[in-house]
Amino acid sequence: MKFNIWVQKHQNQMTAAIAILIVISLISDYLLKLPMVATPAMIIASIIGAIPVFLHAWTALMNKVISIELLVTIAVVGAFVIGEYEESAVVTFLFLFGSYLEQRTLQKTRSSVKNLTKMAPTTAEVVDEDGNIETVDVDDVDEGDHVIVKPGGQIPVDGKIIEGKGYMNEASITGESTPVEKTIGDKVFAGSLTDNGTITIETTSVGEDTTFGKIIELVEEAQDSASPAARFIDKFATYYTPAVLIIGILVWIFTRDFPLAITVLVLGCPGALVIGAPVSNVAGIGNGAKNGILMKGGNAVNTFSKVDTLVLDKTGTLTTGQMSVTKLSHFGNDKESDMALLSAVEGTSDHPLGRAIVKYIESENVSATKDLPELDTVKGQGLQSNDGDILVGNERLMKANNVKISDDAKQAMNDRVNQGDSIVLMAINKELKLVVGVNDQLRPDAFEGLTALKKAGIKRVVMLTGDNKVAAQHVADRLPVDEVHAELLPEQKVDFVKKFTEQGHHVAFVGDGINDSPSLATADIGIGMGTGTDVAIETADVVLVKSSFDALAHAYVLAKKTVANTQENIIIAVGTVALLLLGLLVGVIHMASGMFVHEFSILIVIFNAMRLLRIKTLNKSPKLDVNQVETA
Repeated sequence: MKFNIWVQKHQNQMTAAIAILIVISLISDYLLKLPMVATPAMIIASIIGAIPVFLHAWTALMNKVISIELLVTIAVVGAFVIGEYEESAVVTFLFLFGSYLEQRTLQKTRSSVKNLTKMAPTTAEVVDEDGNIETVDVDDVDEGDHVIVKPGGQIPVDGKIIEGKGYMNEASITGESTPVEKTIGDKVFAGSLTDNGTITIETTSVGEDTTFGKIIELVEEAQDSASPAARFIDKFATYYTPAVLIIGILVWIFTRDFPLAITVLVLGCPGALVIGAPVSNVAGIGNGAKNGILMKGGNAVNTFSKVDTLVLDKTGTLTTGQMSVTKLSHFGNDKESDMALLSAVEGTSDHPLGRAIVKYIESENVSATKDLPELDTVKGQGLQSNDGDILVGNERLMKANNVKISDDAKQAMNDRVNQGDSIVLMAINKELKLVVGVNDQLRPDAFEGLTALKKAGIKRVVMLTGDNKVAAQHVADRLPVDEVHAELLPEQKVDFVKKFTEQGHHVAFVGDGINDSPSLATADIGIGMGTGTDVAIETADVVLVKSSFDALAHAYVLAKKTVANTQENIIIAVGTVALLLLGLLVGVIHMASGMFVHEFSILIVIFNAMRLLRIKTLNKSPKLDVNQVETA
């Protein structure tokens, strides 16, 4: 047992020693003409090389597995017995060197996980009730603790900001390197970096329970999970290896050519076939993780690559989920004064429409009126002052107070309704002054991303939403959407997904991972498009931590290329074995040359898989502001 461990630990050094001995032997034989040095060097090299190969074969046999190492062991022993020391030494060296390169390359493909793990925070500065700061191990931080993070520091926990503001680099979470401004009330994630500003965070999750921790766990599990192709190859290899052994025995029985039988064993090793699928799977999933895309294993990659129907929610998926002013129309003499009054009124409310209006007016460099009369809330209509002179709300509030609405104002209101906007009106002394359209804006990359998805192979894009038909159609008209179904309950969305599946389509559902979790679970592939919410991570098969359509298109193309890459590797592996056996039959391939080609084929499939790591950009349509595209 100890010897086995020692050999595994020093296998690379043993491989280097074999290489040195082979070089010494060749120089002694062909240059110095010293066979008394050349032959012993090859014998020693063969023995050193046979030890780790034999130990791997013996361990596999103890587990009732006939491994590739067993074929190599028999071939090396056979070559040694017939005095082909050069062949046995070269075969063991090539096999061990191939294993070394294979492991180095696999480690490189797993670098995304290693880099994530290295970025995991280990300590946190906790602030107690007296304001004292203590540096503690991150595992000792509890939910509800207050943690302070200074400029340039790493955020050690998930939580929300309760004091301070600054720009956060969330590349480790979303894959997006552009800093994001965060202020009081905003969520922050462990692993993020503060570019500037000191913030205090109230902890909600720590360690493995943080979004960052779950991402690391998911990627590790995904890279270790096998795709359907990999599972087939594993099963195939279980029968293939004994079959090669039997063929080698039969060759010896019928030809009595022992070297030929040994060579059959060497050339029949399915090394490239066994490694081809896993390395593609690891490389593809690693590329996704690097770009904020979590694909939960080989099954998810394989299924996603077959999707032809993309079903999307509207709010928070096709749109940003954040309300903003689309247009403000003024009817009066003093626009700035009226806007200042509206900002003051809406500043008393925490309604999303009100917040959007306040933000818009601030962006116009208009300050809210300071002297504001007391306001009353009219349920379902809006706000009004005690004397009724100031009215801010919907059309019902205006009608109930006999507000005059001019023809121009009515036209402005109709225009906003036709665009699917929610409308906020403000009247002063019974005269309508402002008409404000507010809407949930399209994601800026939605048009571009959906166009790229269609180019990549998506045949049909369907939008399912609980919103009204006018708002839904307005969004669909500005995007390459083929079908729109509005005013749906969550269970009705599930019915549509089932219907598409029953029609024989491969369906992917894209939602925010919260209210759409039933549809995410029902579709062939559920895609959570959100900033790493717990439900999205747990429910979806693919999680877009970087919530964008660029990421969605990249994930789809990556899945298709990963599956194609796996198939290419299988063809390379099987083709290599077939060509080697053919070369053996016609007499142009021998044991050492065959082993060299065999090991070279392993490197080819590995380097072919590594091409997946370099996939970065997609061929997309030209960028345009989808919010400026007029309804046809």
